[in-house]
Amino acid sequence: MTEETIRLIFGLKLRQLRLDQQLSLSEVSKKSGISVSYLNEIEKGKKYPKGTKIATLAEALGVEYDYLVSLQLSKKLAPVSELINSNILQELPLDMFGIETADLIELLSNAPAKLSAFVSTLVEISRNYDMRVEHFYFSVLRSYQEMHENYFPELEEAARKFKDTFKLPKEGPLDAQQLAHLLEQEFRYQLDHQQLSQTEKLSHLRTVLLPGKEPLLLLNSNLNERQLAFAYGRELAYNWLEIKNRSYTTSWVEVDSFEEVLNNFKASYFSCALLMDEEHFVADVKSWLQQREWSPESLVQLADRYRATPEMLMHRLTNILPKFFGLHELFFLRFNHPHGSDDFYLTKEMHLSGLHNPHANMLNEHYCRRWVSLTIFKELEGENNSGELICRAQRSRYIGSENEYLLITLAKSQSPQPDRNSSLSLGLMVNDSLKRKLKCWNDASIPVRWVNETCERCPAVDCQERAAAPRVLQEENRINEMKYALQELMQKKGK
Repeated sequence: MTEETIRLIFGLKLRQLRLDQQLSLSEVSKKSGISVSYLNEIEKGKKYPKGTKIATLAEALGVEYDYLVSLQLSKKLAPVSELINSNILQELPLDMFGIETADLIELLSNAPAKLSAFVSTLVEISRNYDMRVEHFYFSVLRSYQEMHENYFPELEEAARKFKDTFKLPKEGPLDAQQLAHLLEQEFRYQLDHQQLSQTEKLSHLRTVLLPGKEPLLLLNSNLNERQLAFAYGRELAYNWLEIKNRSYTTSWVEVDSFEEVLNNFKASYFSCALLMDEEHFVADVKSWLQQREWSPESLVQLADRYRATPEMLMHRLTNILPKFFGLHELFFLRFNHPHGSDDFYLTKEMHLSGLHNPHANMLNEHYCRRWVSLTIFKELEGENNSGELICRAQRSRYIGSENEYLLITLAKSQSPQPDRNSSLSLGLMVNDSLKRKLKCWNDASIPVRWVNETCERCPAVDCQERAAAPRVLQEENRINEMKYALQELMQKKGK
């Protein structure tokens, strides 16, 4: 049990005793001779008094010394006790959201019975939807990114200092071999490009780190130069930022803590900032925004200029567009699609707009087949495609909503898993800001389509792409019709 837990329990017990006796802090202060401010600090779990003060408090409240210092809470506070003794509060990154643990505990202790029911409800929901703790961690990370509009100046500055320290060029792409050399020479890494691919159970992973005085980085032999550069950049980030609590695989095998998830994000962000220098990338994006005609090749060329993977490019755009161009209403999506199937998996998302459509659906519903994020897979798998990066755009108007997004999608075969492809999409809300900044937003070559979130919720009766009946919508309509019929009965009776 941590010192913080002990302080929290003591403070809760003191507060409950005071409230049970209908005493104010001032009254306890008069009885004990302890200042109101110090008593307040004790109750909030920020201070733990010395033995003499505990004895004084026990006498003032008419309880035994041993009872006050014991770690047992009353039955009334049992739900709060369970919460404190679990590791949930230690895992919650409350400080990131400006919340102190003591304040949360104080709030929850005001209604412990309701808290118990609330916690039970959350547990039941998580079981029904197969939500695991890592789902929660990734959701918190997304909220953290959205709060900061996915721009972190301290990581940008760290990347700049790294380049200055090791005299790396600021303009143009960094060579993967340059970064590999830094890992080997400055941080005593050993690099192995064969062992991972030869281990059947791990052959789908991109990298695995075996830590030690001379860390061994296993790299999948199928990685291209861009993927290698990003992987090296991440490892340099862990060392330069002095991150200790980290995952040792690029794809998550097991998530042990939120700190691991956050640190993984920081390392990835640093790598993108290192490979795509902020100053020069902003200048290139400005030129791209000024183009008056939609050109898919221009984004492909931008990726080539920085030797960036599609995901690196899209993520970097989500860093830069809100901060430097005022395009705050955007979202990012990554879909995976196994070859030869009709299955699409939304494996990553972020919504800076606060409007979560489209979004990951935990109910196994069918995502709208009209999204360019999905239609691009047919082209990618077509006979005429040579495996090169494809870029497409679409203006998506949401049925039953005034929202319209310009959706820009990049897709390429996913290495080192050749049996599946992935698409990366950037959605920009069509508003006055976008119309001013992106000159080609209404280019006639960009198709306009009505879309929805999932087939199960879509009212479009003439949809040729529908993959499932609108059962959720039908059930909602049935309930609404029942409500309307009930209202009519009430009105007739009133007459």
